[in-house]
Amino acid sequence: MSALILAVDTTGELGSIALVSEAGVVAEAELGPPGAFADVLFGAIETLLSQAGLTGTGVAVTDISAFASASGPGSFTGVRIGLTAVKGLAEATGRPAIAVSNLQALAFFGKKPLRAVVIDARRGEIYGAVYNAALEPVHEEVVMKLDAWLESLPSGEVEVVTNSHALAEVVRSACHADTGRQVSEAPHALAVAIGKIALDRLQRGLAQDPVEIDANYVRRSDAELLWKDPWATKGPAAR
Repeated sequence: MSALILAVDTTGELGSIALVSEAGVVAEAELGPPGAFADVLFGAIETLLSQAGLTGTGVAVTDISAFASASGPGSFTGVRIGLTAVKGLAEATGRPAIAVSNLQALAFFGKKPLRAVVIDARRGEIYGAVYNAALEPVHEEVVMKLDAWLESLPSGEVEVVTNSHALAEVVRSACHADTGRQVSEAPHALAVAIGKIALDRLQRGLAQDPVEIDANYVRRSDAELLWKDPWATKGPAAR
C-alpha cells in the first residue's frame, strides 16, 4: 500500500479531516459545529477510515503512514485539539507526526510564483506571510495590521491568498489600484492541503517524532498577553 496521511485541521470555525495518498485524496470530511471539535473529532476520524474504501473493510488506523495536523495560527484551543489528537494517534501506532502551518497550507492553493497568504487574527490584525511556488517561506510569518502588511509585500506580481471572503474583499479594495496584486480565495477546509504538504515532507524524510511537533501561534494567547509579573513593579529589593 502507498503512503497514507491522515490530516486534521481544527484551528478555525470550519474544521476538516482528510486521508491523502500518493494517488490523491482518498477521503475527506468537514467537522462541526465550531467549538465542539474535541467531542466529534475521533468519531469523525473513525467514520472517515471506515468509509475510505481502499479495502473491503476500510482503512485501519495502523495503515496510516503518518499523522498531520494544522499547527496554527488560529484558535488557540483548536490548535491544541488537533495537535493533541495527532500526537496521541502517532504515539499509539508508532508512526511519525507532522505539523503544518495554516499559512503554508493556504499557499498550497495559490497559482503564482509569489503567494502572500493572510488570515484574520482579530483585534484589527492579520496573520500574514509570503511563500514561493515550492511553498518555501520568502517573508516570515507575522501578526500585524493589514495595511502595514500589504505595504511590506514584495514589489511586482504577488498573489494574495486567503480563505475568508470578507478579508478577500477588504484586500481587493485596498489593492484596487495595484495591478500586480491578484486576490484568490482558498477553500475553508485545509485538511487536504495539509495532508499533501505532509506527504511531501514524509517522502523527503522530514516527518518528526510526535513529541517534537508544536503549535505555531505566531501571537501569544490572551492569557499570556494579560498576565503581569507580580514582581515587575516591586523592584529588585522586594525579591
